[in-house]
Amino acid sequence: MPDEDQHLLVMKGAPERILDRCTSILLNGEIVDMPADSEQRVKFEAAYLELGGMGERVLGFCHSFLDAKEYPKGYAFDNENVNFPLEGLTFVGLMAMIDPPRANVPEAVAKCKSAGIKVIMVTGDHPITAAAIAKNVGIISDGSNTVDDIAKDMGIPVEEVDPSKVNAAVVHGSKLKEMTAEDLDALLSNHEEIVFARTSPQQKLIIVEAFQRSGQIVAVTGDGVNDSPALKKADIGIAMGIAGSDVSKEAADMILLDDNFASIVTGVEEGRLIFDNLKKSIAYTLTSNIPEISPFLFFIVLSIPLPLGTVTILFIDLGTDLWPAISLAYEKAESDIMLRLPRDPQKDRLVNERLISVSYGQIGMIQLQLDSSSTL
Repeated sequence: MPDEDQHLLVMKGAPERILDRCTSILLNGEIVDMPADSEQRVKFEAAYLELGGMGERVLGFCHSFLDAKEYPKGYAFDNENVNFPLEGLTFVGLMAMIDPPRANVPEAVAKCKSAGIKVIMVTGDHPITAAAIAKNVGIISDGSNTVDDIAKDMGIPVEEVDPSKVNAAVVHGSKLKEMTAEDLDALLSNHEEIVFARTSPQQKLIIVEAFQRSGQIVAVTGDGVNDSPALKKADIGIAMGIAGSDVSKEAADMILLDDNFASIVTGVEEGRLIFDNLKKSIAYTLTSNIPEISPFLFFIVLSIPLPLGTVTILFIDLGTDLWPAISLAYEKAESDIMLRLPRDPQKDRLVNERLISVSYGQIGMIQLQLDSSSTL
């Protein structure tokens, strides 16, 4: 038992990092040496794999009783310039906790995939836990296997599996750190389902920049201060309204009031609906320009008398064209609105060549013929 005058140093964190700092383990109330090849380390790996495979977040705990003579009462501990031991600690155990995803997240992820939106998971969790959560919510599909899955099924080392033959990838932060920009670009282009685990905030920014290099429109969600650079760099930064920090909210373009991923998908659907309805309203408005402008052109060029005056045309625009154009903005979504691929921002603009050609060249000319026939 420790002395009353002794300080107790406790530490928690990623289990593998905690274990690396320990040289002993607490068993049945007694501290036992734990060499690098001990049976306890093998049991630790097995327990970690089992808990992480169930999608549970695992924390490791260790402690150490400091020498009362070297660290007496009132000793000034300094976290900046560390003046206390961080190695040679005693491993206490593991604790697993589960933060289950909301029930509507799998459906929201499936909607994203059908709409051509690539969902990437970037987390600080262990790769095993991250992969299990990604499979639960559908980021990694049921039929997709990672390199680790194939190696386990075939009973071969992971190094012998060709990464280009798998559709899903789980990338550890240490591996990402060793990748060049070209390697990362190849990873993103060759895999549809990707999970980045044990990543740092700086690596999150690198991932965003890599997607932008390939011409993708990137939306990033985050809630912490460390997420701010990635939120700022992304085309659309989305901060959490409830759990998010003030810094992340200031860096973001949008704040999610309910902290629910499904709300983002609903926003995408509403955005597509608004874009479609605006195009319908613009197309309807442009089609009436041909039959209204043509009489003036005929009057100027061929001296044909005007069938309608300017005031009459103004009344027609305000009285008959305005309200149908406004009503088109309230159209309901098409059944396939979330089955389309994302539009090309360079070509598919609100008013493009196709819309003008249809409005002026086709429907506008038909209206001109109909108006001419009714006038005659």
